[in-house]
Amino acid sequence: MELQKLTNGHHQDFQHLEEGESPEREEFLPHKSDGGKPTQFTDFEGKTSFGMSVFNLSNAIMGSGILGLSYAMANTGIILFLVLLTSIAVLSLYSVHLLLRSAGVVGIRAYEQLGKRAFGHPGKILAAVVITMHNIGAMSSYLFIVKYELPLVIQAFLGLQHSSGEWFLNGNYLIIIVSVFIILPLALMRRLGYLGYTSGFSLTCMVFFLISVIYKKFNIPCPFDGFTNHTAENISIDGECEAKYFTINQQTAYTVPILAFAFVCHPEVLPIYTELRNPTKRRMQAIANVSILGMFVMYLLTAIFGYLTFYLNTEAELLHTYSKVDPLDRLILCVRLAVLVAVTLTVPVVLFPIRRALLQLLFPDKPFHWLRHISIALCLLFIANLLVIFVPNIRDIFGIIGATSAPSLIFILPGLFYIRIVSTEPMKSRPKIQAACFTALGFIFMSMSLTFITLDWVYGENRSGGGH
Repeated sequence: MELQKLTNGHHQDFQHLEEGESPEREEFLPHKSDGGKPTQFTDFEGKTSFGMSVFNLSNAIMGSGILGLSYAMANTGIILFLVLLTSIAVLSLYSVHLLLRSAGVVGIRAYEQLGKRAFGHPGKILAAVVITMHNIGAMSSYLFIVKYELPLVIQAFLGLQHSSGEWFLNGNYLIIIVSVFIILPLALMRRLGYLGYTSGFSLTCMVFFLISVIYKKFNIPCPFDGFTNHTAENISIDGECEAKYFTINQQTAYTVPILAFAFVCHPEVLPIYTELRNPTKRRMQAIANVSILGMFVMYLLTAIFGYLTFYLNTEAELLHTYSKVDPLDRLILCVRLAVLVAVTLTVPVVLFPIRRALLQLLFPDKPFHWLRHISIALCLLFIANLLVIFVPNIRDIFGIIGATSAPSLIFILPGLFYIRIVSTEPMKSRPKIQAACFTALGFIFMSMSLTFITLDWVYGENRSGGGH
């Protein structure tokens, strides 16, 4: 999937496109003068189907943050949550639209190349650094789930009340085993498109999670008796089992970045576009539409049925709330295992954009080489494992990274790239004004997120309740 060096002739074609062709054209590069097959992108010949691309992008969107959406709804109310979730999904689609239009002008599908075209070499470095920071944070968050959840699942399936100290119940050993025998082989694939099958299986696991959440809504009565012996005869506290449509409290503001980060998939958009068969802007936009719409439906159903199961008792991590009802519930144990499989299979998808960013930054003119390909994957997994094993409180570190990189990838960089690259439209045109407002919104999100993290540090409590 690594990009090939562009020839001088191709570079002249790109200049011609920027000066004389509309970026809305279905084919991004001009037709050959000899009447032959029209030229599309010359950086890579994609072979991945539409369906596999949808699986990969959907898997990139789907993250551990889905476990915190019911808690977010409990702190916003159903109507306000729906408004926020819809707004952020639409904004995310608009962000993908800006990226695709900018890519159409540049004629190459790489986030780092957009940065270079917009701001020169510093822009290329900035894009590569932001993608690397954000995706290493995402990889580490997924491995943290493996570290803390997998020992509990193994312990429960073995019927052990307490950890007996065996090596297979040590989370540090387990993440190394998972990284070496599952994640690394998948990360060594040359093309991201090959991961479409594992992405499809990962999404199937999350569908099983959703079905279980819906089933449990009708299986667990409310109110609860100390979250242990739930019976329908228990006396309810006022409002304990009543759905709220609008709720404003101290935690409400924290749900905005949670929902915003839930749709971060932009580092993967252009790599997936690179490998798409018959690539056009309309075709890739359709992939983004299907993926984001599918995740929107899954997010909404998970949040609603999780919230309508526990109401005010909903905790920041939904599966932990189920465990309080029945710690040995076999269905919930299977769901935990399914979530573990899903996040494990997402790590290789997240690793691909980091490797491509590093290759663009360190070896921009080098052809594909297996040694570089494998070495970078090993180094990235080694760094992620070290962070998860040795950093005692990694949430604050990656809270800062997430608060700066996620708004940059969703709002700031796509808007700035569009303003700088699409020269066929005047700055006072409506699309440019919209892009400028979109960029400003990103700075607002960044300021809000950093403010919330600072408040968490001041009060010694992290209320975010989940990430991407």
